[in-house]
Amino acid sequence: MENILENFACNVFNDSVMKQRLSKNAYDAIQNAKIKGEPLSAERADEIAEVIKNWAIEKGATHYCHWFQPMTEVTAEKHDAFLSKTKDNKIIIEFSGKELIKGEPDASSLPSGGLRATFEARGYTAWDVSSPIFLKTNGTVTSLYIPCAFFSQNGDVLDKKTPLLRSMDALNKEALKLLRAIGDTQTERVFANLGAEQEYFLIPRDLANKRLDLKLCGRTLFGELAAKGQEMNDHYFGTINKRVATFMQSVNMELWKLGVSAKTFHNEVAPAQFELAPLYDTVNIATDQNQLIMEVLRRTARDQDFKCLLHEKPFEGINGSGKHNNYSLCTDKGENLLSPGKDPKNNLKFLLFICAFIKGVDTYQGLLRSSAATAGNDHRLGGHEAPPGIISIFLGEDIYNALYYHTEKEINLSQKSKQINLTSSVHNVNKDISDRNRTSPLAFTGNKFEFRMVGSQQSTSAPNFILNTILAEMFSQFAEKLEKSKDVNKTIIEIINTTLKENGRILFNGDNYSKEWKAEAKKRGLLNLKTTPDALKYLADNKSGELFEKHGVLSPREQHARYEIYMNRYANAVIMEGIVFEKMLSREIIPAAFDYSSKLSMNINQITKAGCNVPKSSVCKVNKITSNIDDLELMCKELANTIVSAKKNGDPEKRAIYVKNNLIPLLDKTRGYCDNLETLLGKEAWPIPSYTELLFSL
Repeated sequence: MENILENFACNVFNDSVMKQRLSKNAYDAIQNAKIKGEPLSAERADEIAEVIKNWAIEKGATHYCHWFQPMTEVTAEKHDAFLSKTKDNKIIIEFSGKELIKGEPDASSLPSGGLRATFEARGYTAWDVSSPIFLKTNGTVTSLYIPCAFFSQNGDVLDKKTPLLRSMDALNKEALKLLRAIGDTQTERVFANLGAEQEYFLIPRDLANKRLDLKLCGRTLFGELAAKGQEMNDHYFGTINKRVATFMQSVNMELWKLGVSAKTFHNEVAPAQFELAPLYDTVNIATDQNQLIMEVLRRTARDQDFKCLLHEKPFEGINGSGKHNNYSLCTDKGENLLSPGKDPKNNLKFLLFICAFIKGVDTYQGLLRSSAATAGNDHRLGGHEAPPGIISIFLGEDIYNALYYHTEKEINLSQKSKQINLTSSVHNVNKDISDRNRTSPLAFTGNKFEFRMVGSQQSTSAPNFILNTILAEMFSQFAEKLEKSKDVNKTIIEIINTTLKENGRILFNGDNYSKEWKAEAKKRGLLNLKTTPDALKYLADNKSGELFEKHGVLSPREQHARYEIYMNRYANAVIMEGIVFEKMLSREIIPAAFDYSSKLSMNINQITKAGCNVPKSSVCKVNKITSNIDDLELMCKELANTIVSAKKNGDPEKRAIYVKNNLIPLLDKTRGYCDNLETLLGKEAWPIPSYTELLFSL
């Protein structure tokens, strides 16, 4: 443990390192840049850059890198050596303030949604002082990583980070207005905290490499279900496999060096599925750290002969993977604004902030649903493992009743014991104020909301900048009413009543998986957005545009660009799956099935020539296999034609809708034939690893 404490954040230029190495003036300049947005002078930037360079070189770094988050769900980086030339052509080690603050990686091929034309290559990165600089080693190269925003020459945002940072400013501004309106004069800053749980699958690398779908798509496009899945619940929280435990500890050690407080790991529900959870941090830092978590998981898996699958639904018939987004609101004084306290019904500040959440989520339910809309997540949402495509909020009985205590609705305030006593040898434990509703998209879990819709391979930026912006708008609306009030408490109770009357439909404490809830949600007028194209239209509508523009989070151009990029990404992902499926069928599955049926036919002929009776089942099996081959040959042609038609459509929206309506149903139909064929072929004849091999070989 001493080594862990000594090595934790050893590769991070964090606050303690800054205090130790920077002059007081330089340290104060960085703090003012973080908190007040004050720019660094050229002289001060050079001083800071020199200190950072020396620290990095002492630790073996030879390069620096502006690390940014383009619209690809992964990070991007360009490495430059700490080298410069003097006028007399001598090489010197140098790193200037200008190089620290600004970079020009070009990156013209990264998605822009039309914000810059092909010939407009310039793209810029700018240092995000709020996120710590760190060192990372890849092979034999150690580089200094500088977290950055990414934007075009015209200042259009091209990344995931900038809207999140802007939304944090908007949230802080409007939350402070609301706090001032209710008499809080001490709080100086409000920020969102995030703890993002990360689910993933681990399978043997040699087996994964034998399947083209796993190599290129990150999921199996077909496969007969294994005889055993998760129905025995023996993998969930079970004893961790020795190889996996070694992998997990390697991941932890690497993350701890990077200052990522990886705390929890365990077996998840599905076979070969696992979870890692860090401690919370401010939402921008937590988002950066989640990108590091995904990268370290993938890299460590490669090093230890695993394949780490972060896709939302790698295997049909068992649970997929999400990224539970635990979101809370805190002040610089250490107060959690979503903490109910000992007497929630009389904690009007808490109830006011809960009402802001309720009203915001109900008002912008389509926009929030769009933040978790991806081709991969469409396979997961709505299954009996994840929330459906209907947004709702679970509060739990106690908080629900505390809200309605201030209305005319009759409620029964809980008189249940606040402690749980099991037996004399087990210590009494305090009862939580709310349960953890695993079926709810947004569950209140004591002092935070858990947004369970987010996909496992997504960046947490979009869900959280949308949550921040929605709440900023609600705080603005509530503050406007309270600023005019002569009786603040009375006005808060009026806000509670109005919110529950107009937006209470979004509250649901039951089973979100049930058919009854879907019918009830429809009756309430809630949206049920089952696919990505259905959800993304709410990202692009005028209502969302007005929200983003009002709070300075996205311009109309940037909003529309994101819509185009996400629609393109959805269509391209499904088209790629179609191409991979067709190749696997035509080059592996159909030839293997033909060879197997030929061998069976030859055996039948030899038995017949020998004058023996041929089992009818053998003849029937050959007929079934050849019939399946014929069907799959036709499917291959139809897939190829549908893919050509999809590619011809240049409009991102039309292509995505075409893919949704035509290619996805065809892939589902083709999978049915393919899975049936796998049941007919002998194990030795099936050319790729089966579900049983992939999931139960560790």
